[in-house]
Amino acid sequence: MSENWIIIAAAAFVSSVVAAITGTGGSVILLPVLVGVFGVREAVPIFSVVALVSNLSRVGMNWHSIDRKAVAWYSLGSIPFTLLGAWLFTRIPDSGLLRILGAFLIASVIARRLHPALRSTFPPQWFSLIGAVFAVFSSITGSAGPFVAPFYLSYGLTKAAYIGTEALGATIAHIIRLGAYQSFGAITPTMWIYGFMLGPVMIAGTFLGKKLLSRIPTKFFILIIELGILGFGIRFIVR
Repeated sequence: MSENWIIIAAAAFVSSVVAAITGTGGSVILLPVLVGVFGVREAVPIFSVVALVSNLSRVGMNWHSIDRKAVAWYSLGSIPFTLLGAWLFTRIPDSGLLRILGAFLIASVIARRLHPALRSTFPPQWFSLIGAVFAVFSSITGSAGPFVAPFYLSYGLTKAAYIGTEALGATIAHIIRLGAYQSFGAITPTMWIYGFMLGPVMIAGTFLGKKLLSRIPTKFFILIIELGILGFGIRFIVR
């Protein structure tokens, strides 16, 4: 089990570095590792705890650049539908969850590749619809960051403003989601502990990613990670 934790900690660190640099994508690095160790039913709630810590650290490091109007509208739509998604999570069989997660991993890579096509701007009120649509999916898979990211970019947010705004919207959703998981009996005290144990690793990765944000080329690094993500996604679907 100690070897598993070394792998999990390494994946958590890499995922938080990537998320701090790109604003999203960290979930699809850590989630497959957690699924491999704990199974999908435990992995998603554990990841939600880890993601809460990671997003809070990104909020703190980019606080002054956050677009609060976009966050408010996003949360207006995401909160009620997060509860619906958490309820669905408790009803879908494990095999169904694994296939949904596999499809999510593959689609997330495609979404990252296609998002430059979303170039038209829109008013912040649209974020309520965006939040509602992706909140259900996020509660089932643990994250919908790669799908939400193109809309924040299209809205006109870049770098610290994009990363901080996306992180605050995700933080609010994670708090609601974890409360729902607790109410529905989908998360145990042990899962909470496992998630918080990875918190310091995520914060360290976020700090490093923040430092590297404007210094390193990330295209090749992201390409390698995406190939691994596609492999995990295919494995989960055919498993």
